[in-house]
Amino acid sequence: MNTYKSLIYASCILLISCLSNKKKVSKLPDNPIESLTGTSTKTWKLAKRYNNGTRMNMGDCFLSYRITYMTNMTFADNNGEYNDCGPSMIGKWEIITDKKGYSYIKQTSDQIPILLNIDKNYKFFKILKLNKDTLQIQFRHKQFSSKSTFVDLMVRDDINVKDRDFHWN
Repeated sequence: MNTYKSLIYASCILLISCLSNKKKVSKLPDNPIESLTGTSTKTWKLAKRYNNGTRMNMGDCFLSYRITYMTNMTFADNNGEYNDCGPSMIGKWEIITDKKGYSYIKQTSDQIPILLNIDKNYKFFKILKLNKDTLQIQFRHKQFSSKSTFVDLMVRDDINVKDRDFHWN
């Protein structure tokens, strides 16, 4: 009889742990467009980047990178303003929500296939957090020979970020 109780107990623990590992759906603010763009434009800078959970070094191109989202549903980044950071990208954006309730920024640009080395002219960025000061996104990207999951923490351009120029020793 003890074996039977132990089996039921173990099954319950397994079921509870599986249910608690469900990924949390991020709730968007009441006005996500205004959180992303302000009243006309808002510029975001990269505060931290993670590659498969490991914090990445913040080199010159990451530190200088800015992306501006505009209320006319366009975006532009500033890569082309800096040596060796690649060309700037411009395009259109929209916020979409999938059947599971996850929200994404969908960027569309004819430059995406060339700059991101993908077949489509659009890319989805899962919104993990969005408010007037913070934009945290997650995306998959093929880097070298394998796909990696990146998480970018972005903040308004005017916010100071401690340890933003992080480098592994």
